Amino acid sequence: MNYLSNLSVRGKRQLCRSILLAFLHSSSHHVDAAVRPKCAASKLSPYASSLYSLLEPILEQDPPQLSSYAPLFQFLTGQNFLKLGQQIHAHMTLHGKDPNAFVAAKMVAMYASSGDLDSAVLVFNRVNNPSSLLYNSIIRACAKYGFALKTIDLVCQMHCRGHKGDNFTFPFVLKSCSDLSSIWMGKCVHAQSLRIGIEFDFYIATSLIDMYVKCGEIRDAHKLFDRMCVRDVSSWNTLVAGYMNQGEISIAEDLFARTPCKSIFSWTAMISGYTQNGLAEQALRLFDEMLREDSEMKPNWVTIMSVLPACSHSAALERGSQIHDYANRIGLGSNVSVQTALVAMYAKCGSLVDARICFDKICQKEKNLIAWNTMITAYASHGRGLECLSTFEDMIGAGVRPDSITFIGLLSACSHSGLLDAGLKYFNSMSTLYTVKPRVEHYACVVDLLGRAGRLAEAKELIDQMPMQPGPSIWGALLAACRKHKNLEIAQMAARELLMLEPDNSGNYVLLSNMYAEANMWKEVDNLRGLLKCQGMKKSPGCSWIEVNGKSHLFLGGDTSHPQAKEMYKLLETLPEKIKAAGYIPDTSFVLHDISEEEKEHNLATHSEKLAIAFGLLNTNADVVLRVTKNLRICGDCHTVTKFISKIYEREIVVRDVNRFHHFKEGYCSCGDYCTLAIKESNIGDGLELGLQAIDNVIVQLESLGKNVSGNIRSCPKHCICNGDDSRILTAESCKCNSSTVANVPLVVNEANREHESISLVQHIGNLTDP
Repeated sequence: MNYLSNLSVRGKRQLCRSILLAFLHSSSHHVDAAVRPKCAASKLSPYASSLYSLLEPILEQDPPQLSSYAPLFQFLTGQNFLKLGQQIHAHMTLHGKDPNAFVAAKMVAMYASSGDLDSAVLVFNRVNNPSSLLYNSIIRACAKYGFALKTIDLVCQMHCRGHKGDNFTFPFVLKSCSDLSSIWMGKCVHAQSLRIGIEFDFYIATSLIDMYVKCGEIRDAHKLFDRMCVRDVSSWNTLVAGYMNQGEISIAEDLFARTPCKSIFSWTAMISGYTQNGLAEQALRLFDEMLREDSEMKPNWVTIMSVLPACSHSAALERGSQIHDYANRIGLGSNVSVQTALVAMYAKCGSLVDARICFDKICQKEKNLIAWNTMITAYASHGRGLECLSTFEDMIGAGVRPDSITFIGLLSACSHSGLLDAGLKYFNSMSTLYTVKPRVEHYACVVDLLGRAGRLAEAKELIDQMPMQPGPSIWGALLAACRKHKNLEIAQMAARELLMLEPDNSGNYVLLSNMYAEANMWKEVDNLRGLLKCQGMKKSPGCSWIEVNGKSHLFLGGDTSHPQAKEMYKLLETLPEKIKAAGYIPDTSFVLHDISEEEKEHNLATHSEKLAIAFGLLNTNADVVLRVTKNLRICGDCHTVTKFISKIYEREIVVRDVNRFHHFKEGYCSCGDYCTLAIKESNIGDGLELGLQAIDNVIVQLESLGKNVSGNIRSCPKHCICNGDDSRILTAESCKCNSSTVANVPLVVNEANREHESISLVQHIGNLTDP
């Protein structure tokens, strides 16, 4: 300080200039390329000149005025020059200057915009009498970084000190109310805005609509929207997205049609909404409208991210590849979020090789937790356990810490691949090494892991030691393992728990009934089937579809409605002789136990996945990979038959069922026959449960084939997903949000002149980016 006081004014200016130039050189990655050569030539750019002119007063004045610091901090806000801001703060402190409320507000904004929230809070706490401006700065900072409770606490402090909120306060408070899903707090803020007459301020009204939508009060949001005098496109978009999240598609479509001056966000909200509700065809159709030459609105990276899951839902690999090519053409192929979405799309469409290629193209420094989780989950769903573990270790080596989703993928991969010791090791290290608290989903994976290995007693012991109440996914995994290892005693215990948790889930009754039948306990079989009939429960239809030349073809079990049905059945009739010669023996344990062996073999021959594979064999070249998607788990006999087909016809076949992918080649499956626990499917397509989003896919595919489908299917407005077990659908009783809707849907297939019985379905829509 003494050195500065002895300098002349000219000396101080030269020192200021030298400091500024040295700083700009050291922070050259923040400075525009046009600035750097000028700095090198000791000539300042307009940006640096402005900063220089603001620095001059604090060096020329002795002592500097406190008010001279405020414009400096304001200038640095949003520029990410944290180090320079800290140096100016230090200069102020060395000169014995404590910030007043006005200067502190500028300092809080500067620190918060530079990512240093701790310093922002420290500055705020050292001011004795905070002003409304200072409160607004710290409230905005806390809301921005997701500290919702702290934001609410600050608002309460502000109110107690006699400061009223304004149009700069309430939007951030309402964001925090949304983050907390606190509708009552949101209504309190709404009431305050009414008292001071700013309810219909442009920003506050839009924030109120957003709060009501995110808290599930869509009707209140719509009422407020109708009362707004001036509506901008963001208020329309918020309401459209809200109705999409509630599954009220028709209202969202009407609002979208009436939205004036639609923005890119309007189109993206609709595409994302269609995708989240399982309406893949509608999402892709709307995306195509944006690609038309006469369209004024073109997709951005968020739009592409939103439409790619639609390709995953319908297993439309060719369409996903086209969107990938389009993203590359418009320069979005290198966007990290788009690349991550492409990894998920390719993996869910069965092309793990392309998924890995996209993952490897992401810059190592830009591979975030979401990207790593996506690749780990991709390997898990394809049963590539060793590759999954290797990717996890690479992630740890890259310094990225795993979360609960990481371990769901990791434990699932171990379960699908039979990596018992590795799975147990990672489960035990979750909380000790990585401070990740195990959830129900993780316990379900471990129960499944132990159960598949035949260690049923250990699985039951783990369930008894769980710190939370075991859910349907836990008992379901145990029951399935008991079926595989024929342990009727533990199966009965697991079934009792399931029947209490899921009294309307027919799959649990049927699985136990089949176990009784295998044990020749026909009285118990009759009792269970009588209970099923008495309660009016029906089993869901199994179906499979295959994409050929960009078009999807759907088949029900025993379906004869397809134009090529004769050729398909002719191929299937000749198949048994060929594969029996290669060693195939029909496994009739996967169909009803009270019909003849001949009928059982016929039922097996008409399963929907076999029909889809037969269609693919008839309509594709030998070098084309057959990709079949099934809404249930593939039955054990179909799994065996597909292995023989891949060998006899020298074809690569990928079957995606509700649990995982099966890659068949040269007579082998990627699962190593580890996942062939079956679910029966009768000749009319009986199955146990439809997987996530499968119902909508079935309806869309039937309609695309010209089949009349009647009935209304509604989704859970909370968009629940299965609790760690993709093979089951949660019923209304077990749904965590208690808001699922069961709808009776009569499916009528005109071409076949058959009317399927009315079946009770529960549709739960979820974002399969999964984990």
